[in-house]
Amino acid sequence: MTTTADKLHSLGLAVVQTEMAAVAALIERIDESFIQACEFMLQCEGRIVVIGMGKSGHIGNKIAATLASTGSPAFFVHPGEASHGDLGMITAKDVVLALSNSGETEEILVILPLIKRLSVPLITLTGDKKSTLAKTATVNIDVSVDKEACPLGLAPTSSTTAALVMGDALAIALLESKGFQAEDFARSHPGGKLGRRLLLLTDDIMHTGKAIPTVPTTATLRDALEEITRKGMGMTAITEPDLKVVGVFTDGDLRRALDKQIDIHTTKVTQVMTVAGKTIDTNCLAVDALTIMQTHKITALLVVDEQQKLTGILHMHDLLRAKVV
Repeated sequence: MTTTADKLHSLGLAVVQTEMAAVAALIERIDESFIQACEFMLQCEGRIVVIGMGKSGHIGNKIAATLASTGSPAFFVHPGEASHGDLGMITAKDVVLALSNSGETEEILVILPLIKRLSVPLITLTGDKKSTLAKTATVNIDVSVDKEACPLGLAPTSSTTAALVMGDALAIALLESKGFQAEDFARSHPGGKLGRRLLLLTDDIMHTGKAIPTVPTTATLRDALEEITRKGMGMTAITEPDLKVVGVFTDGDLRRALDKQIDIHTTKVTQVMTVAGKTIDTNCLAVDALTIMQTHKITALLVVDEQQKLTGILHMHDLLRAKVV
């Protein structure tokens, strides 16, 4: 490395090491105060209202989002706006979580009497256990750091990292205590990939009714080919009159049939079909259908009910459009 490169490497490394030390120091702070804070949040009948100014506000916003997405209803309120009307968003059933490294943030101190009047638990994350905010709190969690990663000691770096990590610790402790599951997370993230994978069912995206390629057991190979062409799925189901599936006919079956030089006009499709074929039950997860398709290297899957009667067909293109893949 050049001299400049060496210096940049050293500076970057120093920041990471300083912030690692700040986070490591939090291990001893997972104490009685942390437990009490969790208990107040678990007992909360309303929402967890997070407040903070400046960089602490940005961290608070993220903590509120993490709490909300992991089963603890929460939202962020800017303390400057709170004193001009937004404090009305806080109710007597809520819990307030305030972040301030100094513990003397003026905009938060101004609204402390109003929070006290509501008689709501006040949980604080501060860098000074002797500060006004820490002394006023129902529960104060110490997130102090020995030094900021900023060489000038001015830019919030280690302190914001410590507050963020402690916020994550609170959120995940609550998640575990509430028995929050992946499915619960998915329900609050229906637009995300996880939500789609854990919530989307086969019957949400499958083709039904006249869109299903199907021919009776009496159909000829030519009938099957015409049905495949009409429906554009690259295959067709072969069913009994009551729609019970007896097999499938795919382009692979067609190639094997043509190798035998058979007459497509007279040969019954049941003679060249794949017996039974791969199916999936109605109301199964779409991601399970994807697993079956990938395992067996097929592009379409029949959807059946408990009696093995055809209810729909799911194509790989449907999974792609639904962003399950």
